[in-house]
Amino acid sequence: MPPVSESPTKPVAAPERSLVQRMEALQRANDIRSRRAQLKRDLKAGRQPIHELLLNPPEYLETAKVFDLLLAVPKYGRVKVNRILTQCRISPSKTMGGLSQRQRTELVTLLRR
Repeated sequence: MPPVSESPTKPVAAPERSLVQRMEALQRANDIRSRRAQLKRDLKAGRQPIHELLLNPPEYLETAKVFDLLLAVPKYGRVKVNRILTQCRISPSKTMGGLSQRQRTELVTLLRR
């Protein structure tokens, strides 16, 4: 067994950001949140099909959870969404940008039934 290092690990702090940088980041985050909220309303109303989003997600959806988007689809509750994700071998914490091509096509195929 290798010897344990005696030097304490120093926590790495995030780099300091200027007020302008923080305000720009806040603006971007607010924009993404409002666009996602509108998209969820469109999904709920049936104006936006989930299949298109899964196959070709817009940039603002890259960090959104697949589980949350599927919950916005009518007639899909927690139990059904969990069953679908388990069947496709997708973690409930997986993001849209983190889906592999196999997972995307399998999920779309299952949802189109």
